[in-house]
Amino acid sequence: MELRLTARRGENLLVTLVIPVVMLIFFASVRVLTVGTDRPVDFLLPGVLALAVISTSLVNLGIATAYERSYGVLKRLGGSPLPRAGLVAAKMLAVLVVEALQVTLLVTIAVIGFGWQLGPEANLGVAAAALLLGTLAFAGIGLAMAGALRAEATLAGANALFLVLLFLGGVVLPIDHLPAPLEAPARILPASGLSDALRIGLGSQPGDPVGPLALLAAWGLGASAVAARTFRWE
Repeated sequence: MELRLTARRGENLLVTLVIPVVMLIFFASVRVLTVGTDRPVDFLLPGVLALAVISTSLVNLGIATAYERSYGVLKRLGGSPLPRAGLVAAKMLAVLVVEALQVTLLVTIAVIGFGWQLGPEANLGVAAAALLLGTLAFAGIGLAMAGALRAEATLAGANALFLVLLFLGGVVLPIDHLPAPLEAPARILPASGLSDALRIGLGSQPGDPVGPLALLAAWGLGASAVAARTFRWE
């Protein structure tokens, strides 16, 4: 049911599927950004994968849950035989299914359209851990917003945060290209940790994945704790 509801939300499908694909194709085809590599796709694919996780876990999940809460759907489900843990699990599994589709689509486009290959030092275990921890972090943020704010405020806030993370999270623009006052704060954002961990895991850049993964884990645990403490079902 969660997947059926997701498929019916055209505006959410635009954010989760269309925008990441368009960004990958555009920025990998047109050299408008200096990313420090001979092939822009090596830098862009991990960043766009991070963007896909953000769009699904934060924007899609947060906004949909906020409106379900506003319309009284969550209150009715809370009174049904379905336990709350089952509802949360269904939402998280739906998010993971959509993300699996996003990853498959984006990697296929990168391989067929731009000749992308795994780097020689790739570690798919690190990439998988980054995707899971990133999902936990951004789903926690989305649910925290959905459970504490009005639906309209969640809609505006989630989309605004999406744009901020797009430009400051190392998704399509290297963080060291940002103005000095923004560089330090950008490095502690969960989008930065997710982008860096994916680039290391896919072999696009050298580095130790422990730092980015620890940053994601901290955000995930913190955001989940806030969501669990502040979430209101009605």
